[in-house]
Amino acid sequence: MPKITEAKILILATNGFEQSELETPLHELKGKGATVHVASPDGEAIKGWDEKDWGNEVKADLALADVKAADYDAIVLPGGQINPDILRTIPEAVDLIKTFYNEGKTVAAICHAPWLLVEAGIVKGKKVTSYNSIKTDIVNAGGDWHDKEVVTDKGLITSRNPNDLPAFVAKIVEEIEEGEHQRAAA
Repeated sequence: MPKITEAKILILATNGFEQSELETPLHELKGKGATVHVASPDGEAIKGWDEKDWGNEVKADLALADVKAADYDAIVLPGGQINPDILRTIPEAVDLIKTFYNEGKTVAAICHAPWLLVEAGIVKGKKVTSYNSIKTDIVNAGGDWHDKEVVTDKGLITSRNPNDLPAFVAKIVEEIEEGEHQRAAA
C-alpha cells in the first residue's frame, strides 16, 4: 500500500480537457507529495477548455506511446466534452485505461471522462457517476449510475463536475493508499 508521497500518478488528456479537472488534481496531488505526470497522445503540450473558451496550456511529460502502466499506481482522466471524446477514438488510450483497470490500479474519471470507461468496457455492473448529460450512455453500458459527488467501486473513482473536485482528489488519495484492488478484468 503506497503512501501518497510515494505514489506515481498519470493524468491522460488531450486538447479540450476541462481546465480545473486537470489542473486541480495535478497541483493538489503534487502538493501532497505524489509524482504526477501528464501524458498526451503525441507528448506535446495540450490546451484546456475553461468554461466558454480555450484556457491554459499544460505541458505534457510524455507521449501516450511512452507510457508504461507498470510505472504508475493510478490514472486520472479529466473531463470536458472534447478531451474524452477524442481520446476514446484512440485505441492505445482505451487500451491503457483498460490495462490500469485490469491490473487493479486506481482509475479516476470525472465529468465526461467516464465515456472512456464505457469505451474500455469497464462500467458494466459498476457503481459510477458522471456529468448528467452522459448518464444514459453509462446506463446503456450497464453502469449503476448514482447522482453523488464521488462514487467508488473497488478503486474505480468517478465524479460529476468541477464542483466535486475536493471529494474526487481526496478519494484518489484514499484509493491509492489502499493499494491494488481485486476485481474482475474488463
